[in-house]
Amino acid sequence: MNADTGDVQPLDPEQMEAYFALLEAVSLLQHQVEQHLRAEGDISYVQFQLLARLVHAPGPLTMTQLADGVVYSRSGLTYQAGLLEKAGLITRGPCPDDDRATLVTLTQAGSDLFHRVLPGHVQLSRTLLFDPLADQDVHHLGDIMTRVRDHMRTLPPRSAAPRKRRTTPPRSGSDPIAG
Repeated sequence: MNADTGDVQPLDPEQMEAYFALLEAVSLLQHQVEQHLRAEGDISYVQFQLLARLVHAPGPLTMTQLADGVVYSRSGLTYQAGLLEKAGLITRGPCPDDDRATLVTLTQAGSDLFHRVLPGHVQLSRTLLFDPLADQDVHHLGDIMTRVRDHMRTLPPRSAAPRKRRTTPPRSGSDPIAG
């Protein structure tokens, strides 16, 4: 048993190297993409993702449909949608088929902004991610990352995980609801 990891088998050197290389590459790419989107469109990457999903959708989407492909908290997604709406890039309204759902519609200004920043985003992605790879490498990378993503999506999100119960009773005289 290793004192640092308990009963968990530590990563071998090759796994550790792959892990840190992946995280560093993602961080470097994400930083450059964020800078580009802020400079060219005054939007964040999450906002770009939301616009992209709406541009490629056959019509308006519900907030739940938008959230399905964006790894972001519900409250954060609502906040980002609010910023996009305030900027006139989307509209939100009631869903006629489901009283609990909110429909999100891309405005012409949102479509125009997306198409304005897209060429630079594609060029940046190509330069940083794809140029150093051979065609076969791109195929392997796509296959590997699809398997990893699909595996990760089988695990419940943090928001769906059961809450840990308090192990110590509340202090006497305190409100058990307010804690």
